[in-house]
Amino acid sequence: MEEARKVPMDKSPEPRAGGSTELAESAWAIVLVCVACGAVAGALLPLLARLLLSLPWAPLKGPAELLTSVPEPALTLGTVAVGVLGGLLLGFSAVHDSLSVRVRDTHLTLTIRDSSQEFTREEISVLFRDGKQLVLLGPDSLELAREHCGLPWQRLADTLVEHGYEWAEEDPYRAEFRRWVPGTPGLPEGADALLRARAQARKHEDDAKDARELRGELLRLGVVVRDEEKRQYWRLVRRD
Repeated sequence: MEEARKVPMDKSPEPRAGGSTELAESAWAIVLVCVACGAVAGALLPLLARLLLSLPWAPLKGPAELLTSVPEPALTLGTVAVGVLGGLLLGFSAVHDSLSVRVRDTHLTLTIRDSSQEFTREEISVLFRDGKQLVLLGPDSLELAREHCGLPWQRLADTLVEHGYEWAEEDPYRAEFRRWVPGTPGLPEGADALLRARAQARKHEDDAKDARELRGELLRLGVVVRDEEKRQYWRLVRRD
């Protein structure tokens, strides 16, 4: 049975021939950072409330007065406790959304949000970093996967290369992308409508799932999309 090794983020991976290396963010580290941030925010909340009340005009004076009516130390202890709880919930959510990468000589597996995508070595042409996202491309320039990645980039690149995968410092097809505006010529039939819908979905954080699904629909039409702030850029998949 193949042995899989999960590499902690404070050590360098040492993949063995025929084995596998799994890179994953430390769940405890993520949760602890979020809890610490929540506790600090909770401790600062009473100070911010008092600052608001000292100003001649400021919004939310009613909630600030209600908050500061609680005597100390109960006020600070209470806000810190709420901050810790909020940080804990945020930490669990961040762990759930964090990406882990399992690298083998023959397969590569991406796991995120309780789901996994597995790709054979032959399916993958090149991997690269695009901002905070890990991108996999196939031999025909089709985008196989694009996931937010919080792993150390150099360590990930070294691991992939050691297992025989090609790593690029940037998108090899970056020069082929064109900015999308409604009615852009050259798109396959139906792609412009999907890009319009995706532009609308990207305006609302709650519609992130819709934007992701629309990206998949565009890929099925042979259109690769990348985002820069609020702008969408596109290119066509090469049909060799």
